[in-house]
Formats: sequence, structure tokens, C-alpha cells
Amino acid sequence: MSATQSPQEDESFEAEDNEDRSKEERLRAYLAQRAEDGEVYFKSKFIADDVGLSPKEIGALMVKLRESATNLEIEKWSYTSATTWRVEPA
Repeated sequence: MSATQSPQEDESFEAEDNEDRSKEERLRAYLAQRAEDGEVYFKSKFIADDVGLSPKEIGALMVKLRESATNLEIEKWSYTSATTWRVEPA
């Protein structure tokens, strides 16, 4: 078994990475717009339809965005039946 990937495997990995980035960018833009006037609180399940992602995808992306979104402050606020997130402009 070879340690290198075939070009076809590389292409599928890049396509998945680009799809994840577009999801991340879509969520980042949505959060920035919602937090324009100050802090907002939300649960992933309540914004899932707005951004076209599942609550699980949103939760995973929020963890990434906490580190990468320099224009937003993102905090895991509380957990009561689902995580509540607090977002405000940086």
C-alpha cells in the first residue's frame, strides 16, 4: 500500500475542503450581519434553516470560528438542552 494519494483522491479532498470553507464563510457572514448592532445569543437548531446547515455542522464550525474569526468574539455561553452561543463584534 502506497503512502501517497492518487490525483483523484487529492481532488476529492480539495473539494471537501472547499465545501467546508464555503460553509464556514456563509456562517461567518451570517453571524457578522446578526451581530452588527451588538451581541446576539442563539442555539444552532434555531438558525440552521437560515444558513442552510445542520445544527451539528453549525456546532462544529462555531469551534473553528472561535479561533479564526478576527472580526467576531464567539463564546460558548451555556448548555441547556443545546449549546447557546454568544457572538458580538470584536
